[in-house]
Amino acid sequence: MARSESRLHALAADLSQQHGVFATVIAADLSQTGAVKKLQHGTETRGLQVDLLVNNAGFGSFSGFARQDSQEISEMIAVNVTALTDLTRRFLPAMLERGRGRVLNVSSTAAFIPGPLMAVYYATKAYVLCFSGAVNEELRGTGLSVTALCPSPVDTGFQDAVTLNESRLMTGVIRLAVLDVETVARIGVEAMLRGQGGAVAGLANKVQVSSFRVLPRAAAARIIAGVQARREE
Repeated sequence: MARSESRLHALAADLSQQHGVFATVIAADLSQTGAVKKLQHGTETRGLQVDLLVNNAGFGSFSGFARQDSQEISEMIAVNVTALTDLTRRFLPAMLERGRGRVLNVSSTAAFIPGPLMAVYYATKAYVLCFSGAVNEELRGTGLSVTALCPSPVDTGFQDAVTLNESRLMTGVIRLAVLDVETVARIGVEAMLRGQGGAVAGLANKVQVSSFRVLPRAAAARIIAGVQARREE
């Protein structure tokens, strides 16, 4: 499920050809009201049972908060927070009835710190991490689990889309630490299938997250403000 129907059909055909699986396409824009309901209705009318729910949709913006477009902020919260929450709520009850199921929510290493110049994005990922951890605990003993996957920047085109390549963050050592899609996907799926509550992708990121946990939040915010500043500044 995503916005681009033509790309989804091409991906579905590729998956079917390579792996002999049946893939169903449902196109929807999760920033729009009614999209989650459309997705649920689409699975029900096709007789599809959702045992594994992967909430991967999300986007960010590289900008000072006071200058950020209000509509963009609303859509970011709608996709990164509202849709993820609604999808989990809609599909979780049926999983509970069956006594099995897994949810994988894609958060970020950004979830552990304040993010100047990407304030709303970092905050939405913090929500995903806390929400996933809470619901996972509620599901203890049910045979179900919710996993929060926390990667650092991944080579998906996300950086270009939010002009993050203009920041100091994407230079030097950080650029070298960008993970490839397959590695992150494998870490996330394996953690989900094991029923882990969370997974930080990459050894360097695990060290980074541990350091942020002991660093005062004000200090962390100042550090991120420095490394995320535009390179020409």
